[in-house]
Amino acid sequence: MKRFFSFIFDIAKMVVISLAIIIPVRYFLIQPFYVKGASMEPNFHEHEYLMVDEISYRFKQPQRGEIVVFRYPKDPQEYYIKRIIGLPGETVTIKDGYIYISDAEGLTAKLEEHYLPEYVPTIALSDEAVKLADDEYYVLGDNRNGSKDSRSFGAVKRSFIIGRVFFRGWPVAKFGLVEPGVYELTK
Repeated sequence: MKRFFSFIFDIAKMVVISLAIIIPVRYFLIQPFYVKGASMEPNFHEHEYLMVDEISYRFKQPQRGEIVVFRYPKDPQEYYIKRIIGLPGETVTIKDGYIYISDAEGLTAKLEEHYLPEYVPTIALSDEAVKLADDEYYVLGDNRNGSKDSRSFGAVKRSFIIGRVFFRGWPVAKFGLVEPGVYELTK
C-alpha cells in the first residue's frame, strides 16, 4: 500500500511541475491557433495548426507583411488571422485594384505583394483613403476577395493584436517557420 501512495505522489508531483511549466508558456509566450475559413488562402488553409509568438511584440512593433492573430474589434471574443499592410501614421488607399501607402511626409508608393501567386485586384469597399492613428494597423487577408478585414471593420488597434504567426505545425508537409511577406514599395 505504501508503494501505491508513493507512486501516486510521484505522479502528482510530475503533473504539478508540468503545469507550472506549460501554463506560463501557453498564456504568456506561445499560443496555438487553428485556422478557420479561407481568408488567408493561398498561404494558409483551413484546419492548419499555427503557433503564435506573443512575446516579441512586447519588445518591437509589428511590421508590414507579418501575419498576426488579433481580437476582432467588433467582438473581442473572436480571433482573426490577417497580414499587416498599413502601419501607424500611414494612409492606405485602394484604387484600381492596387494598394497605395502614403507615409507621414506624404510620399506615396504602390504596394507590390510577391507572396501572392498572381495578381488579383483588391476590391475597395469605399473610395476613401484610410488614415491610421498612432496605434492602428491596416490588415488584409491574402484571399482579398474572400476576406473580412480592415476594409469592412476598420483598422485594428495595437492593443487587440495578440502576436505574430511564426510556426506552422500542421499539416506535416508544411511544417516549419512562417516567413513574413517581403514588400517592395514602388513609386
